[in-house]
Amino acid sequence: MEIDEKRQEKAREYARIRLRLSLVDMAIAAVGVVVILASGLGIWWANVLKPLNWQPLAGWFPVQILVYFLVLMLGYQLITAPLGYYSGYVLPHRYGLSTQSLKGWLADLGKGLALGLVFECAAIEVVYLLLAVAPDTWWLWVGLVMLLFSVLMANLAPILIFPLFYRFTPLPEGELRERLTELAARAHTRVRGVFTMKMSDKTTAANAALMGLGNTRRIVVGDTMLDRYTPDEIEVTLAHELGHHVHHDIWKLIISQSILTLGGLYLVNLALHWAVQTAHIYASMADAATIPFVLLLTAIFGLVIMPLSNGYSRHVETQADEYALQTTRMVEAFKSTMTKLSDQNLAEVEPPLLVELLFHNHPSTRKRLQHADAFAARTGYSFKADMSAESFSPVSSTEPSGMASTGSSTPEAAH
Repeated sequence: MEIDEKRQEKAREYARIRLRLSLVDMAIAAVGVVVILASGLGIWWANVLKPLNWQPLAGWFPVQILVYFLVLMLGYQLITAPLGYYSGYVLPHRYGLSTQSLKGWLADLGKGLALGLVFECAAIEVVYLLLAVAPDTWWLWVGLVMLLFSVLMANLAPILIFPLFYRFTPLPEGELRERLTELAARAHTRVRGVFTMKMSDKTTAANAALMGLGNTRRIVVGDTMLDRYTPDEIEVTLAHELGHHVHHDIWKLIISQSILTLGGLYLVNLALHWAVQTAHIYASMADAATIPFVLLLTAIFGLVIMPLSNGYSRHVETQADEYALQTTRMVEAFKSTMTKLSDQNLAEVEPPLLVELLFHNHPSTRKRLQHADAFAARTGYSFKADMSAESFSPVSSTEPSGMASTGSSTPEAAH
């Protein structure tokens, strides 16, 4: 199956626009924080909120912290609302990727904003509680809390978060369900069922995933994939997802991200100690006025390590592709799936190298197709899609984003 050049022209245009919008969004946030810090507005606002100085523990002002942070976040949301509307609603409709009504989009936006604020407010309260009670070791404790939270969310997201946005129904009995269940069994992976995710109400894009961790793990296939892809193509997609489980990729990614986060928190700790103890800019480590300073430092660190994180993620995805090819031996199905996904999801087959290195957490489609060709040349299984995968065992005996991802990790909202 050949790449649709007309679709690719649209994909390149769409990617350029999305990248520019993401950079504008980052610039707005950066300029806003710098203005708050340079003008003294942040310290002024903290002084205004001084009456909210209830202290359940010495040095921790939870109400003041909450109000300060909420005003900051809601102000940012208000300023960037037109940009969010254009990038999240207008642009996907213009390029035929969204099928969602404005009412439905606003409902999802509201749910996402509410969930985000709940988690962010809880996180900021924990951080400033620890800054108050353990000003020298707070960064270690925050790192541990974030690690535990990541594991908890990986387990609970399929049953608590995703159903708020998508409807899940069990995949009917039949050949496809049997093939996917059997594939999981061969990978020694226990799943809690095979489900269809109703994506067509929101998008024309396709995706599939192995969601959850432990007792919540389940196979999920978007209905936008079921009506366009053959059983072989869906099986090789799931084999990629199972590769993440076999290689313990969720744990690798959680641990590696936790290590990077811990390093970032330590640097923030050093900067905070300097600002409080040497420069005397703030009254204490847990002063509400430090919130913009902390947000700026963490954002800078996140941008610096983004290429490193994305590079490791691309490595993990390449290993999962190798597992899918070795397990199924369906090179033709793998290549046709990658081609279809690129055209359907408007993903650039070959993005600019610098963009891929900085912003993409999946290898480009071109590299993945070349990987499949190299596998075929190496093993002699070129285009033998009719061979039974049952005669082959996984490459090891022992799960992150879907194979259908566009691979972009630009800092705009992702579904």
